[in-house]
Amino acid sequence: MEAENDMMVTEFIILGLTEDPVLCSIFFVVFLGIYVITILGNLSIIALIRRSPQLHTPMYLFLSHLAFVDMGYSTSVTPIMIVSFLQKRTAIPVAGCIAQLGSDVVFGTAECFLLAAMAYDRYVAICSPLLYSTLMSSRVCVILLAISYVGGGMNASSFTCCLLSLTFCGPNEINHFFCDLPPLVKLSCTHIYSAEVSPAISAGSIIVITLFIIVVSYLYILHAIMKMRSREGRHKAFSTCTSHITAVTLFYGTVTFVYVIPKSSHSPDHIKVVSVFYTVVIPMLNPVIYSLRNKEVKEAMRRVIARTQASF
Repeated sequence: MEAENDMMVTEFIILGLTEDPVLCSIFFVVFLGIYVITILGNLSIIALIRRSPQLHTPMYLFLSHLAFVDMGYSTSVTPIMIVSFLQKRTAIPVAGCIAQLGSDVVFGTAECFLLAAMAYDRYVAICSPLLYSTLMSSRVCVILLAISYVGGGMNASSFTCCLLSLTFCGPNEINHFFCDLPPLVKLSCTHIYSAEVSPAISAGSIIVITLFIIVVSYLYILHAIMKMRSREGRHKAFSTCTSHITAVTLFYGTVTFVYVIPKSSHSPDHIKVVSVFYTVVIPMLNPVIYSLRNKEVKEAMRRVIARTQASF
């Protein structure tokens, strides 16, 4: 009988952001628009980089993969959230919940590694320009990309294995808009210490390591820029980094709030709001940040638009 009770939960109920019908209607339109813009914006970045020879550099190779990861990150969460605004009861099978958590962690972790790789790329370009072609060769870029995706897969396996080790035989309502591990652990009938510690160590280590790489890279970059005598050279060096610094600040700031700051210091509603920002809004903002704050991307856009107009 106990084994049967452990198998009772076959699906989870996503409570979502709100139960207010008016807010649900407004949120449906808003988040549907955000998701469409996210997909179109990131696809446009990928297409622009592929069609523009002047953007065939390591920096923009990483940017195209960042755009791909942002689409995956948003797609793993946003569609179910949008559907929840149209239904009073949004159910997701246990297997679907595990798949959503795994894909969310894969793409989120890959974004951390890609942002670190982009910081390293900027460090080499500014601090060791004569060695750039060697230190950022095609082989090095492939290795960095492989680390990003393999690291994402390994971190996701830590989360999913811990989730699979839990049993669910009681409440099945997730007080969130997607299957995140902390609210799922709260629903478990068995308290397994490793289910909380192992993912925290895995995710925390990745955040600390990648953020350390980014900070150290920019300390060296800042030192190199301060040594430049030309004001124009300093401005150009700063301009190549501003978009990346903006993306890093937005992503790591919100992720740190959710996963690093003690949970007792903020309510579940605050966690939901911040989670919306880093899982839904930031993937939409990244294409805007890299297109509006980057002269090379804007120039490539002008050339592509000019070629398109000339062909008609």
